[in-house]
Amino acid sequence: MSEKIANPGALGLGAFALTTFLLGFINAGILDPANLGVVLGMAFFYGGLAQVLAGMWEFKSGNIFGATCFTSFGSFWLGLALMKVLEAAGIIATVPAAGLAVFLVAWGLFTLYASFAAVKAPRGVLILFIALTITFFLLAAGEFSPGFKLAGGYLGILVALIAWYGSAAILINDMYGRKVLPI
Repeated sequence: MSEKIANPGALGLGAFALTTFLLGFINAGILDPANLGVVLGMAFFYGGLAQVLAGMWEFKSGNIFGATCFTSFGSFWLGLALMKVLEAAGIIATVPAAGLAVFLVAWGLFTLYASFAAVKAPRGVLILFIALTITFFLLAAGEFSPGFKLAGGYLGILVALIAWYGSAAILINDMYGRKVLPI
Protein backbone atom coordinates (compact mmCIF):
# COMPACT_ATOMS: atom_id res chain seq x y z
CA MET A 1 0.00 0.00 0.00
CA SER A 2 1.43 3.37 -1.02
CA GLU A 3 1.68 6.04 1.64
CA LYS A 4 0.86 9.62 0.60
CA ILE A 5 3.57 12.11 1.50
CA ALA A 6 2.58 15.76 1.90
CA ASN A 7 4.75 18.28 0.05
CA PRO A 8 7.53 19.20 2.51
CA GLY A 9 8.54 22.18 0.35
CA ALA A 10 6.43 24.66 2.32
CA LEU A 11 8.19 23.66 5.55
CA GLY A 12 11.68 23.61 4.02
CA LEU A 13 11.32 26.97 2.28
CA GLY A 14 9.67 28.56 5.32
CA ALA A 15 12.43 27.33 7.63
CA PHE A 16 15.11 28.57 5.27
CA ALA A 17 13.34 31.92 4.83
CA LEU A 18 12.87 32.80 8.48
CA THR A 19 16.43 31.98 9.50
CA THR A 20 17.90 33.75 6.47
CA PHE A 21 15.70 36.78 7.14
CA LEU A 22 16.97 37.09 10.72
CA LEU A 23 20.64 36.75 9.77
CA GLY A 24 20.12 39.08 6.81
CA PHE A 25 19.10 41.85 9.23
CA ILE A 26 22.37 41.40 11.13
CA ASN A 27 24.49 41.21 7.96
CA ALA A 28 22.77 44.30 6.55
CA GLY A 29 23.54 46.24 9.73
CA ILE A 30 19.85 46.74 10.55
CA LEU A 31 20.32 44.76 13.76
CA ASP A 32 23.47 44.90 15.86
CA PRO A 33 25.57 41.70 15.78
CA ALA A 34 24.83 41.37 19.51
CA ASN A 35 21.43 40.07 18.35
CA LEU A 36 22.99 36.90 16.90
CA GLY A 37 21.34 34.92 19.70
CA VAL A 38 18.00 35.56 17.97
CA VAL A 39 19.32 33.63 14.97
CA LEU A 40 20.96 30.72 16.80
CA GLY A 41 17.83 29.01 18.13
CA MET A 42 16.18 29.27 14.74
CA ALA A 43 19.38 28.05 13.05
CA PHE A 44 19.40 24.91 15.21
CA PHE A 45 15.73 24.05 15.17
CA TYR A 46 13.88 25.71 12.28
CA GLY A 47 16.52 26.49 9.65
CA GLY A 48 18.48 23.40 10.70
CA LEU A 49 16.39 20.53 12.04
CA ALA A 50 13.14 21.37 10.23
CA GLN A 51 14.95 21.69 6.90
CA VAL A 52 16.80 18.42 7.37
CA LEU A 53 13.48 16.74 8.12
CA ALA A 54 11.93 18.38 5.04
CA GLY A 55 14.87 17.02 3.05
CA MET A 56 14.28 13.51 4.34
CA TRP A 57 10.60 13.73 3.39
CA GLU A 58 11.65 14.95 -0.07
CA PHE A 59 13.78 11.79 -0.39
CA LYS A 60 10.69 9.75 0.54
CA SER A 61 8.64 11.53 -2.12
CA GLY A 62 11.35 10.95 -4.76
CA ASN A 63 12.43 14.59 -5.18
CA ILE A 64 16.24 14.46 -5.30
CA PHE A 65 16.54 18.24 -5.78
CA GLY A 66 14.44 19.09 -2.72
CA ALA A 67 16.06 16.31 -0.70
CA THR A 68 19.59 17.42 -1.48
CA CYS A 69 18.97 21.14 -1.09
CA PHE A 70 16.83 21.08 2.06
CA THR A 71 19.10 18.59 3.80
CA SER A 72 22.20 20.52 2.75
CA PHE A 73 20.92 23.95 3.78
CA GLY A 74 19.53 22.53 7.02
CA SER A 75 23.02 21.21 7.70
CA PHE A 76 24.45 24.62 6.78
CA TRP A 77 22.35 26.25 9.49
CA LEU A 78 23.20 23.56 12.05
CA GLY A 79 26.91 23.87 11.27
CA LEU A 80 26.95 27.67 11.34
CA ALA A 81 25.03 27.79 14.63
CA LEU A 82 27.29 25.17 16.22
CA MET A 83 30.37 27.08 15.10
CA LYS A 84 29.06 30.30 16.71
CA VAL A 85 28.13 28.51 19.95
CA LEU A 86 31.52 26.78 20.15
CA GLU A 87 33.26 30.12 19.55
CA ALA A 88 31.20 31.85 22.24
CA ALA A 89 31.89 29.02 24.71
CA GLY A 90 35.63 29.30 24.06
CA ILE A 91 35.79 25.70 22.86
CA ILE A 92 37.15 26.78 19.50
CA ALA A 93 38.93 29.99 18.56
CA THR A 94 36.94 32.59 16.67
CA VAL A 95 37.09 31.58 13.03
CA PRO A 96 39.21 34.15 11.16
CA ALA A 97 37.76 36.10 8.24
CA ALA A 98 39.64 33.96 5.72
CA GLY A 99 38.18 30.75 7.14
CA LEU A 100 34.65 32.11 7.16
CA ALA A 101 35.13 33.43 3.61
CA VAL A 102 36.18 29.97 2.39
CA PHE A 103 33.16 28.46 4.18
CA LEU A 104 30.86 30.93 2.40
CA VAL A 105 32.56 30.42 -0.99
CA ALA A 106 32.12 26.65 -0.60
CA TRP A 107 28.40 27.15 0.05
CA GLY A 108 28.29 29.54 -2.89
CA LEU A 109 29.75 26.84 -5.13
CA PHE A 110 27.20 24.28 -3.92
CA THR A 111 24.40 26.77 -4.52
CA LEU A 112 25.81 27.60 -7.96
CA TYR A 113 25.61 24.02 -9.19
CA ALA A 114 22.21 23.63 -7.55
CA SER A 115 21.18 26.69 -9.59
CA PHE A 116 21.96 24.77 -12.75
CA ALA A 117 19.64 22.00 -11.56
CA ALA A 118 17.04 24.62 -10.60
CA VAL A 119 16.70 25.54 -14.28
CA LYS A 120 14.32 22.55 -14.42
CA ALA A 121 12.41 23.73 -11.30
CA PRO A 122 9.68 26.39 -11.15
CA ARG A 123 10.99 29.85 -12.06
CA GLY A 124 10.73 31.12 -8.47
CA VAL A 125 13.10 28.39 -7.30
CA LEU A 126 15.61 29.31 -9.99
CA ILE A 127 15.44 33.00 -9.01
CA LEU A 128 15.89 32.02 -5.37
CA PHE A 129 19.00 29.94 -6.12
CA ILE A 130 20.61 32.58 -8.34
CA ALA A 131 20.05 35.26 -5.68
CA LEU A 132 21.34 32.94 -2.95
CA THR A 133 24.47 32.12 -4.95
CA ILE A 134 25.24 35.83 -5.30
CA THR A 135 24.49 36.33 -1.59
CA PHE A 136 27.04 33.71 -0.53
CA PHE A 137 29.75 35.26 -2.70
CA LEU A 138 28.93 38.79 -1.47
CA LEU A 139 29.08 37.63 2.15
CA ALA A 140 32.41 35.89 1.48
CA ALA A 141 33.82 39.13 0.04
CA GLY A 142 32.20 40.92 2.96
CA GLU A 143 34.62 39.22 5.31
CA PHE A 144 37.20 41.64 3.90
CA SER A 145 35.04 44.60 2.83
CA PRO A 146 32.05 45.83 4.85
CA GLY A 147 30.26 47.13 1.75
CA PHE A 148 29.99 43.62 0.33
CA LYS A 149 28.67 42.29 3.65
CA LEU A 150 26.04 45.03 3.68
CA ALA A 151 25.00 44.17 0.11
CA GLY A 152 24.96 40.45 0.99
CA GLY A 153 22.79 41.19 4.01
CA TYR A 154 20.21 43.08 2.00
CA LEU A 155 20.24 40.47 -0.76
CA GLY A 156 19.83 37.82 1.96
CA ILE A 157 16.67 39.56 3.11
CA LEU A 158 15.39 39.49 -0.48
CA VAL A 159 16.31 35.78 -0.71
CA ALA A 160 14.27 35.16 2.44
CA LEU A 161 11.26 36.99 0.98
CA ILE A 162 11.50 34.92 -2.22
CA ALA A 163 11.67 31.70 -0.17
CA TRP A 164 8.71 32.79 1.97
CA TYR A 165 6.70 33.45 -1.17
CA GLY A 166 7.50 29.93 -2.39
CA SER A 167 6.53 28.48 0.98
CA ALA A 168 3.28 30.45 1.02
CA ALA A 169 2.44 29.42 -2.55
CA ILE A 170 2.90 25.73 -1.80
CA LEU A 171 0.92 25.93 1.45
CA ILE A 172 -1.92 28.11 0.15
CA ASN A 173 -2.26 26.30 -3.18
CA ASP A 174 -2.39 22.94 -1.41
CA MET A 175 -4.99 24.09 1.10
CA TYR A 176 -7.20 25.60 -1.60
CA GLY A 177 -6.72 22.65 -3.93
CA ARG A 178 -5.92 24.98 -6.82
CA LYS A 179 -3.31 27.50 -7.97
CA VAL A 180 -3.96 30.66 -5.97
CA LEU A 181 -0.36 31.88 -6.06
CA PRO A 182 1.81 31.08 -9.08
CA ILE A 183 5.11 29.38 -8.35
